[in-house]
This record gives sequence, C-alpha cells and structure tokens, in this order.
Amino acid sequence: QEKKIFTVQGPYPVIRSLLRARGWVERKLPGAGRPLCSACPPDEEEEEEEEQWDEDPDGIHDLMSCLVRDQEPYFIWTNRCGAVDCRLLRQDQVLNHYAQVGAFTTKEGLCLNLRNLPWVDQADPDTFFPRCYRLGAVDERQAFIEDFHLTAARSLLKLALESAGDVLTGMEQPLKSGKGPGEHAELGLGEGGQRRVPRSHIPHPMPSTAGPGPPLPPQLVEEALQVCEQHLGSLGHQDIDGDPPSPCMMGTDWDRFLRDYYRVAHEGAGLAPSGAQRERCRALLQRLAGRLPQLGMEGDRSVWILKPGAKSRGRGIVCVAQLEEVLRLAAPSVRAGEWVVQKYVERPLLIFGTKFDVRQWFLVTDWNPLTVWFYRKSYLRFCSQPFSLRHLDPARHLCNVSIQKQCGPARGRHPRLPPDQTWSCRQLQAYLAQVGRAGAWHQVMVPGMKAAVVGTLRSAQDLVRSRKGSFELYGADFVFGEDCQPWLLEINASPTMAPSSAVTGRLCASVQRDTLRVVIDRRDNPTCPTGAFELIYKE
Repeated sequence: QEKKIFTVQGPYPVIRSLLRARGWVERKLPGAGRPLCSACPPDEEEEEEEEQWDEDPDGIHDLMSCLVRDQEPYFIWTNRCGAVDCRLLRQDQVLNHYAQVGAFTTKEGLCLNLRNLPWVDQADPDTFFPRCYRLGAVDERQAFIEDFHLTAARSLLKLALESAGDVLTGMEQPLKSGKGPGEHAELGLGEGGQRRVPRSHIPHPMPSTAGPGPPLPPQLVEEALQVCEQHLGSLGHQDIDGDPPSPCMMGTDWDRFLRDYYRVAHEGAGLAPSGAQRERCRALLQRLAGRLPQLGMEGDRSVWILKPGAKSRGRGIVCVAQLEEVLRLAAPSVRAGEWVVQKYVERPLLIFGTKFDVRQWFLVTDWNPLTVWFYRKSYLRFCSQPFSLRHLDPARHLCNVSIQKQCGPARGRHPRLPPDQTWSCRQLQAYLAQVGRAGAWHQVMVPGMKAAVVGTLRSAQDLVRSRKGSFELYGADFVFGEDCQPWLLEINASPTMAPSSAVTGRLCASVQRDTLRVVIDRRDNPTCPTGAFELIYKE
C-alpha cells in the first residue's frame, strides 16, 4: 500500500541497504544479469561492473522477495540503460535511467551533438571540449586532416620562437607561491616562487633545439607563417565577400612539410628563423590566441587521441603524434561511429609531474524542464608514470582505473603521490592552496565544470527520451589545463560504484546516499537535506 517495493539489478549493496533502512522490500529479479528489454539495447559505454548479489546469510531478504513476487516494484535501479523498457512502466514507477542518452554518453554522440550548442545556448564548445572528429564520416575525416595540418603549422611557429629562446609575452601571468626552492623546482617555479602560467602557450622544453645535422631552412618557418596568416584571415571572415584564397600548400607540399615538422618536434632538429620571422611568429600567435580558445592547451607536438566510438574504461584508446599513424589505425573503420579522434590536452595541470583527471558526478531528475544537480564531491585518478610527451604510453596519459591497474608503479615516483592513485577533491584543494592557487577550485575549476555539464545536456536535450518519474546519475571526466580551465573528456552512463580505494569507497557510498535523498526523500519533503547535491540548472 505504501508502494515501498524496489528492484535492484547489479552490484549496488549501498542502494539496497539504504532502501531497506527506509522500510522498502526488494523484489529480486529472475535471471540476474540478463537485459529485460530488447527494445532498448544496452549502452556499450556504461561503466558498471559485472552482476554481484549481496550476501543474505539468513535468507530473510529472499523470503521477503518471495512474498512480493507478484507485486510491481515502484523503484527500479539497474546497471544498464536497456535493462527495463521504460515505455511499459506506469507513471508511479521510478527508474534510474532515460532512453537514448547515447547522444552525450558515447564518444560519437558527444562529438556530434556538442556542435549544436551555439544554436541552443550561444556558447562555444571549443572552450571546454577538445575538438573532435568522427573518422568514419568522409567530410569529418577531411576536416581532421586539415585541422592536423593547421595545428602542425601553429606548432612550428611556437617551436621557431623557442629555438630563439623567446616566449610569448603578454599571454602569461605570474603566480605567487610560498614554497621553498625544492618545491619550486617540482612545480616549475622560478626563484622567489614566480611561475609563468600561460594564457596561450609557452612551449615545453625540447630535447634539443639544435638537433642532429644543420638547422632546417627558414623557408619552413615561412610556409608555416603563410598558412597561419591565411587561416587567421578566414577566422576573421576577410574572404566572406569574395572567392576563398588559393591554399598555400597542396597534398604533396603538406607531406613534405609534415616530415620536416616531425623532425623538429619529435627528433630535435634545429630551426634558424630570421629576426623578422620571429617577430611575425610572435605577433601572429598573439592574434590567433584571441580567436582559438584551444591554442594554449594544444601544445607544440600535435598529439591526438584516438578512441573507439562506443567503449568505456579506456579500452582501445591510443595517443598518436603523426597524421599517417592516425589514418592507418583507423583505416579498418567502416561505420561513421567506429573511431573518433580528439585533440589531446598537451599542457595539462600536473601534480608532482603526474597527470590526473577528475570524476565529477551530476544528476538529471527531469529533461522537460531540464533539471540538473551537481555533486560537490569528486575524486582524482592519477596516472602511474610521470607525464611526458616523448612517451605516449597509457601509463602516462590515460587515467582510467582499469588501465592503470595493468601498469606497475614508476621508479622514483614522488613520495607524496597516493599509493592507490586516488585523491579526493578536498586533497586537491589543499594542494592548490600550498602552491599559491587557493582560489582555483571554486573560482575556475568548478564553475567551468558546471558550465560544461549544462551546455552538454542542453545540446542533447531534444534527442533524449524524457520520462516523468525517471532520473539518472552520470559521471563526467575532466582534465585541467595549466591555467586550471576544465576540459571535458567524456560522460559515462552508469558510472562505476565499485570502490577501488578508500577515497572512492567513501565517495561512491556518499553519492548513492545523496541520490536517494534527492529522488525519494525530496518527493515527500521538498525542504529535506540533499547532501552534497546542488541544484545548478532548472529551466
């Protein structure tokens, strides 16, 4: 009569325990682990682990389940989107999924639908989502090739400035720190704790700016300047009333240019730009910085990350720094969503020289009107090896727990890095305060993540099948640039609740508890506490 019958499919002992504590009785499902609906196929990009039932040593929960076996559950929590056909549910039945969320929870869907954001929100996805292409679509494959060419040309301008010992003045800001000399060296700080944090770009040190053999001719820098000047003109719509200018270089020219660029970027070959060329490089990059939000994070090695379109937990992902290698790896693709390629964040915020990302939860309780809750707790996942663009192996660049489990700890790993490779966001805030960036989390990182989440949901809103009575918890993964700006990598449906460390054990239990506060307790008492969930958007 009180409609306190629930069904849970999947490894969610916390949900079961919390519902039972509220006086609910579980109706256990037959054929555990088998999808209940063929109309809604499982989303391949869900994260949750294999089916595991909690222990019931006294058999009391099995007995109670038998007593309600002929009753309909009123609260259904499953570990896959297609487990229940939501079209067959009554209005008073609550389900923890929506249909057709692949519009933003698959890499292909996110890549495709964020392009709609300027039409619905007047926002620019390039400010929070690294540019991305579906290699199986002919037009996008060509667009990626052109983007790779332009990125290489910009990178060569940066390398030309570095070869002369120049930095881009006017695009960096000093940051104070109270650390001692040893910590300054670890954080890349100069004497007195000054750090030049780029708004656009300060190149990474190269192995050698005067590598084997004589420097490459100034003509290479001249070609890069011409390409970038033409691109800047197109960004400024200078050719809007006339025919587009002829390309500076054609296919074979680009092949030669890329070979020379690879020699400089990856082999340490030298450049010898003239003084006039250096001035043009500096001025041009300054102007491009105002047009290209991703100029700073894209670095100077043109590294891209190649991802299978619909897999999770880092499976099949590789980092690649040569165009020919990207196209070779993606050659077997026959479907548009088989592979996506995305610009890699070459200048991430590092902690003790190591890359990390943040798993950030958010909850949608309605799509019409769109209602979004942001969780104020999150956790970091560290790589097991120090960050290096000279080595593109997963241990240094992919923070997924399932990937890092396969990688051994690095020799000489910094002693202050956690052995289990996870931190809470509170530990991150404490670290930022120690290095003189105490306000970064609340002033830059969190607002940026909130804007990215809301923008992404708005771009896909018309594609998701809305249903009153449903809700869904998602896990977004972010990395941060050296300026602490967040970059959205992906959004996961059914984010894992399996604890991999003491930090995740505590936080995963916390987010499940607070989710039930929002979706169950708040229905009867709109003023009840919602834990760490904050309502950030409601149309």
